[in-house]
Amino acid sequence: MLRYLTAGESHGKGLIAILEGMPSNLPLSAKDVDVDLARRQEGPGRGGRMKIEKDKVDFISGVRHGKTLGSPIGIFIPNKDFKNWTEIMSAEKGSAGEKVTKLRPGHADLAGILKYGFDDVRNVLERASARETAARVAVGAVCKKFLSEFGIKINSKVVHVGGAEGEKEIKALIEKIKAEGDTLGGVFEVTAAGVPAGLGSYVQWDRKLDGRISQAIMSIPAIKGVEIGLGFENSGRKGSAVHDEIFYDEKGYGHKTNNAGGLEGGVTNGEDIVIRAAMKPISTLLKPLKSVDLKTKKSAQAHVERSDVAAVEAAAVVGEAGLAYELARVMLEKFGHDSLPDIKAAFQSYLKRIR
Repeated sequence: MLRYLTAGESHGKGLIAILEGMPSNLPLSAKDVDVDLARRQEGPGRGGRMKIEKDKVDFISGVRHGKTLGSPIGIFIPNKDFKNWTEIMSAEKGSAGEKVTKLRPGHADLAGILKYGFDDVRNVLERASARETAARVAVGAVCKKFLSEFGIKINSKVVHVGGAEGEKEIKALIEKIKAEGDTLGGVFEVTAAGVPAGLGSYVQWDRKLDGRISQAIMSIPAIKGVEIGLGFENSGRKGSAVHDEIFYDEKGYGHKTNNAGGLEGGVTNGEDIVIRAAMKPISTLLKPLKSVDLKTKKSAQAHVERSDVAAVEAAAVVGEAGLAYELARVMLEKFGHDSLPDIKAAFQSYLKRIR
């Protein structure tokens, strides 16, 4: 079974991920991961942190001489900015600096301090930060490398940022909103091509692949909506204008349309998987909203932490990682998980049967 955990705070020593269940003999290098870590840091609207961090992965276990061992893959991504936060983020008793007590609307601040009983919002914001997604992207990059061995490719694109489409229009809008001290959200699309039919299951609710993918995407910070294929547009159409007709030729079963987005009944149908996600505007505003001071319980302006104006392009890369992870999971569930050559043999046998 493929699974992973991440650890680390935004301004701590670094981020850690442990990926368990990746088969042996998968060719893998740091470069395979670093390219996606760099992509996550790109895009219009990113904040000053991206000028400091140049994320690079360090495999601390599970990879030897360019191939996976089948044992847990340990991943470490150092935070270069930690040198400026060593005392504040120290695990030992000492000066923690000035406590953050002014709650930020839209963040995990209020819910977090109430749940865990903190008097310093930094204890919440450090882990709730989207910085954690760098570890997810690293895990997803390993999964993408695995999927590439079977001809499965993951891609993404920005649909719009704040309603603006096209690179020039998006950049212009972001500069305008930045000058206003405000932030933007948007929509991105993630796709998977070359996915065989039959991954996932309709047998139990928690095995439905569309549900699993949706959870992976919804767990990305600031994501407030996910749709597959036509998504919400399905609700306004007749069935005859929605359901994809089935055909058969020398290549096997297929469809001439893909309104389902590659998933029917919680199972892949052989078409491209198409996912779109709606991202709310970044919660930290340079011109802060009204809030409450945790210490005094009186009205105050929200705390301002270094942040982005927009991060839709970066979120799309995280979305790729989420989709790649869930597809890798169901591939391993169906075709075995010990050694890559054995999995490939099972995969080819299955493709032959379903044609």
